[in-house]
Amino acid sequence: MSGQVRNNFTPLTDTSQRRVRRSPLLFTAPLVLLGLLVLILIWETLRGNMTAGARMEWPWRLQLLDTEALGSLLAVAAGAVLARAQYARAVRPFLGWQGTWTRGGNLKGNAPAWRVGVLNGGQHVAVIEAWDCRVVLADCERDDASWVDVTEVAADLTAAGYTVAEDFQLMSFSRGFPLVGTASHETVLVGAFSKRFVQGVEALYMRVRVTDVVGDSHERVIDCMRGARATINAPID
Repeated sequence: MSGQVRNNFTPLTDTSQRRVRRSPLLFTAPLVLLGLLVLILIWETLRGNMTAGARMEWPWRLQLLDTEALGSLLAVAAGAVLARAQYARAVRPFLGWQGTWTRGGNLKGNAPAWRVGVLNGGQHVAVIEAWDCRVVLADCERDDASWVDVTEVAADLTAAGYTVAEDFQLMSFSRGFPLVGTASHETVLVGAFSKRFVQGVEALYMRVRVTDVVGDSHERVIDCMRGARATINAPID
């Protein structure tokens, strides 16, 4: 089956990392404060351009902040927003994955296995927020399976005739599991799959969502079968 077009199946293509949520406290709150201060600045500017008599009438006699204090607060708020944006960019995780054929003992009998691992290439720890799977079995022409947890996918694969530890191993990560930033590209095992599994399963996706140190959420989809069939007959070290 390697290298052949398998039915009319169209694989999921959006596997790039994306930010899916920003921290309401550390991102939204400073922006709201900055917006309020800008509105106050507009109000005080309008008041300043009116005559003394007009400023004696309601609501123009309402002075919210003096110009000096308002300028200082605006500078602080704008600085906080820019500093937060720069820091968030510096500490964001870089989720990556790697797949390779090995004999590392991930499956019974030290059989060849397509080993898939995930890593955080950033400099700071990222904490797993959610871990979901989606499997597309043979003879499927549409990739419309729903995202479920690892146990449900394992049950579906077992029902389809694949054996745990012999045909596949799937790792399950709980909420709060840390993906430590590493520059050595050492991966954390996601799953291991036999040649029979790779030849029989159309696609297997892992969706990992993590929270970084500033409270933003990032998500990436791992296409576990990507490259597996193309290299199934390659020499194994």
